[in-house]
Amino acid sequence: MKIAVIHEWFLDWAGSEKVVEQILACFPDADLFALVDFLSRDDRKKILGKRATTTFLQRMPFVRRRHAYYLPWMPIAIEQLDVSGYDVVISSSHAVAKGVLTRPDQLHISYIHSPMRYAWDLQHDYLRGKNGRGLRGLALRWILHYLRLWDLRTVNGVDAFVANSNFVAGRIAKIYRRESTVIYPPVDVDSYPVSSVKKDFYLCAGRLETYKRIDLAVAAFARMPTKKLVIMGDGPEFHALRRAAADNVEFIGSQPQDKWVQYLQDAKALIFPGVEDFGITPIEAQACGTPVIAFARGGALETIRPFGQQQPTGEFFSAQSAEALQQAVLKFELNASAFDAGACRSNAEQFSIKRFRDRFVEFVEKAKVAHRR
Repeated sequence: MKIAVIHEWFLDWAGSEKVVEQILACFPDADLFALVDFLSRDDRKKILGKRATTTFLQRMPFVRRRHAYYLPWMPIAIEQLDVSGYDVVISSSHAVAKGVLTRPDQLHISYIHSPMRYAWDLQHDYLRGKNGRGLRGLALRWILHYLRLWDLRTVNGVDAFVANSNFVAGRIAKIYRRESTVIYPPVDVDSYPVSSVKKDFYLCAGRLETYKRIDLAVAAFARMPTKKLVIMGDGPEFHALRRAAADNVEFIGSQPQDKWVQYLQDAKALIFPGVEDFGITPIEAQACGTPVIAFARGGALETIRPFGQQQPTGEFFSAQSAEALQQAVLKFELNASAFDAGACRSNAEQFSIKRFRDRFVEFVEKAKVAHRR
């Protein structure tokens, strides 16, 4: 059977691209489609050297750096991809990929990283500040309204939904009124060796965006001047966070993979203050034998066992505030002996690449049988 794999865009290498990598590992003869494709040579090797068939957006000015400006055109663009010659279509979607047009006799499976957050439950967060003011704010509201209508229309073109977490499955049920099967994203746990030797610092890592809420970690550690926090990553909030940080907070920017692994291995715990639909970084930390202190919402609730459960791998804080995070860190230190590197590693291994491949291939085969009936 001929298989097409659709992804929104290939601009850098992040969590959703890692899912596409493993989908192609399951179906290496599949053809690849995307709105735009600007992958580097090294990253392209990870998808078997494939170059995606793209849309007219590929030729638009500044699309590589300013792709968000083309959001109103993305529904039209994705509908121009011709996958009519394929038996099975697999879309990897966090925006518009699931809207690719298919025939009734084609099987369309959509792996949902998330329904469009900025168009649905996070619209008001997105429109805070300069985005929501004046004519710009009015235009964005009309665009997001249009995207919601289009997004709902495309639900009927999907035969089977896969969610990357129970959290996302709940959002699919709420927004699309459809059931989905949860298959957790693949994490390359073998690239993160476990270590039981920890140093006297906490780690907060990721792209420094507002929604990551790294400002909470900065504020919490300002209340704990004897404890050290290392922040790894870059992004638009870098300078604002550094200006707000106390002397016990160190910013080290983006680091190569070997340094990233080393910091994960050495940290007392990873601080994870944002809300993610799944969250690969906490899994990578646990693979290294490092516990996670996380906000109690989103995918973290499915990947971390808190203190009080058998073989805990982390701790939660229930309010997204600096005070709550501070109390979680203090509680973690009081109970540090309860956390074991081996237990963290064992928990991470259930999200391995092999487990993803086995479950995804099984799901596709069952969906093919059901579709033929």
